[in-house]
Amino acid sequence: MPKIPRDISGRELARLLTIYQYKITRESGSHIRLVSDLQNTEHKMTIPDHQSIKIGTLNNILKDVAEYVKMSKQDLINVLFK
Repeated sequence: MPKIPRDISGRELARLLTIYQYKITRESGSHIRLVSDLQNTEHKMTIPDHQSIKIGTLNNILKDVAEYVKMSKQDLINVLFK
């Protein structure tokens, strides 16, 4: 069972989230704005464009995405970081 990676970048996370139809809509400074309409509602999210996202920030992002796609956070981690 994979764990949350400690060294994933914002760019890499944005690339992985394309599985759930997230698309980069804009970039401002050191942040990336993503939008998905997978569940017939628009879900907007901002992630930091850093070399390594802090574990607490990454945990909150994954929790938010898991809630949106209606799956457990651990299942989402298994899909993204297998």
